[in-house]
Amino acid sequence: MPALSVIVSGQAPLSRLRTCLDSVTAQTPPDLDIVVTVADTDRPARALAAGHELRDPRVTVVPVAPDAPTATARAAAARAATGAYLQFLHPATDRLPEGAAAALTARLDALRDAPDVVLLDHHHAHWWDDAVPSDSTALLAETGAHGPTTLADHPALLDLAPLLGNRLVGARLLAEHPELVGTEGHDELYLAYAVLLLARRITACTTVGLVRHKDRPSQRRATGPEHHFAAFGQYERLHQLAHAADAPPALRTRLYDRMVGDYLATLARRDELPPALLTEYFRRAARHTARFRPEGHHRPGGLDGVRHVLLGRGAHLGYRLLRIANDKRRAVQAVTVARAEQVTALRTRHRYRARLRRSIDQDLAVFSAYWGRGVHCNPAAIAAELAELAPDIHQVWIAEPDRVPLLPPGTDHVVPGTPRYWDVLARAKYLVNNVNFPQDVVKRPGSVHLQTHHGTPLKRMGVDQRDHPAATQGLNLEALLERVDRWDYSLSANSHSTETWQRAYPAGYRSLDYGYPRNDIHYRATAADVRAARARLGIEPGRRALLYAPTHRDHQPRTRWTPRLDLPRLADALGDDTVLLVRGHYFHERLPGHRHDRVLDVTGYEPVEELALAADALITDYSSIMFDYANLDRPIVLHTDDWETYTATRGVYFDITAEPPGHVTRGQDELTEILRDGTWCDEAAAKQRHDFRLRFCEYDDGRAAERVVRRVFLGEGEESLPPVLPLERRTPAPTPEEATRR
Repeated sequence: MPALSVIVSGQAPLSRLRTCLDSVTAQTPPDLDIVVTVADTDRPARALAAGHELRDPRVTVVPVAPDAPTATARAAAARAATGAYLQFLHPATDRLPEGAAAALTARLDALRDAPDVVLLDHHHAHWWDDAVPSDSTALLAETGAHGPTTLADHPALLDLAPLLGNRLVGARLLAEHPELVGTEGHDELYLAYAVLLLARRITACTTVGLVRHKDRPSQRRATGPEHHFAAFGQYERLHQLAHAADAPPALRTRLYDRMVGDYLATLARRDELPPALLTEYFRRAARHTARFRPEGHHRPGGLDGVRHVLLGRGAHLGYRLLRIANDKRRAVQAVTVARAEQVTALRTRHRYRARLRRSIDQDLAVFSAYWGRGVHCNPAAIAAELAELAPDIHQVWIAEPDRVPLLPPGTDHVVPGTPRYWDVLARAKYLVNNVNFPQDVVKRPGSVHLQTHHGTPLKRMGVDQRDHPAATQGLNLEALLERVDRWDYSLSANSHSTETWQRAYPAGYRSLDYGYPRNDIHYRATAADVRAARARLGIEPGRRALLYAPTHRDHQPRTRWTPRLDLPRLADALGDDTVLLVRGHYFHERLPGHRHDRVLDVTGYEPVEELALAADALITDYSSIMFDYANLDRPIVLHTDDWETYTATRGVYFDITAEPPGHVTRGQDELTEILRDGTWCDEAAAKQRHDFRLRFCEYDDGRAAERVVRRVFLGEGEESLPPVLPLERRTPAPTPEEATRR
């Protein structure tokens, strides 16, 4: 019999499930028993778990019904487990630190007796730090120094965070009390305390056996208020269990203090409960506070004691007045500390907030792209589809003053900072952007914020940049996440992006796996469109056009761009039949220095999708344009001469050189050679491109904008949206060669 079974059970975003499973299967004990439950209709989760089961004989996957309660799934996993001790992990929040299972099995092997529960230490994982120690280490060390004990002898053990993952539960205890894991409503809070109340012997150690991810408030709000109200039933059953077990008064007092402390903490985080439910929560918490108070119980002193008294008496009005007084006191302090800085901001906010008092305009949509650069990218494609499907919704674009002359004729627009700018931001039902709206923008109830993003992430994004200071210069990650909290929807082109956004931008939004609307043109464009795109660029029929689009280096100034290729020399080497279209990053204004009649600077040319249509092939390094261009199923060459430097300064999510969309070069001579001898478009390149498209062009099929408009603006259900076509049924736009023949 293995010493330890690790059970992974519960629903979670795919990115969290992957992180949890990877952490468990990376553990080294060969006899570790790993049991995973997945809903039999959740295809991505099933595929992920099945992959682990196929590669690792220690893994057993237990399918459960899609609507199976948490307790049912946990019971199914417990029945399949074979270890002497069980550790329960929830994939949405938990993972095992490196070496944890080996340390725990060694600890279990060293035990002289068989305690019912082994208590462990844990760390917290926040978005900014994944190894914040708990405050339980000293208590665990002191308890463990005395050998096996009981909860009656150490009531302070109830002060340990009620996490199932930080306690190993003996299989014998679960066999004696099968109702523990099989009863609906016996969730983590109840089980974490119940196993301690029922245990005959408890052992504690300071081994870190769990990392618990702590969600941000916006993520907790997105789960709904149900988990807060579920605590009432669990605490009621715990008090009943303590009574049935004839727990001593000191233990009941400790349990009571934990309960009231949890209730007050939830009331303090009042933004996690809608106002309509806050009163009901207070009422139920007050009833428990009065009902379960032990005889002779002494309330804490100070302000906490006042809150305790008000809750115990059910004095909701008094509690609210106390809270209002504290809020005012803190507000006065904040104004005093930052008064000078806030004067200007208060004027702007006053004007804006005055407009927030007006009703929302249900037929008003505000669009922006690249910080007001004009009608571009995914927002532009969505706006065009919206004009077709819902012409009654009025569109207003945000444009910086220097961009206004470049807007399409007839485009209604506002300039940032003007009175009408704040007016439309305050009243619009829909706000669409491929970056973030300014910090001062308020997310109004009833408004809809759609984040479209502007690329598939290779380089690290959001909070994942925190360990790469070159990438986060001037970036306030806390402020960034406040802006992310406004998102209702996050658009994605592939599973990799969905998982990355969930991790890099932790919040309570909903992911839309619909594809990128800006890529629809890659499937809808005709031969005439391709010929017209080339004609506008002056590319003569029969000439090969290579689009060179490098990305920005965060360790270099944005104002200075030095191409990593000698472009005139490359153009000369490739001959008169080749034209280089050079597209700099949108941080850059133009190609510096180089002058050559077959090197065209198209850095400011819009839209970039038209450049892609005109090009026979793409040369890039780490730019996300490769993921979009792959939809055209045309050759891509990666020139990665500074891969090591780039990965060290910016950080990447995967090694693009190991799974590229085409051939990879490290020097200009090598690049020149494969562009001259035909290697750039050989069978090996086609195979790499096919595999790349399967992974990263997953949801793009030409109807992404339609799916977005129907779901977000028209409110249609998922079942009525156009399904994503499989890759083999998609027809990209014709290549320039095909367009010439037609």
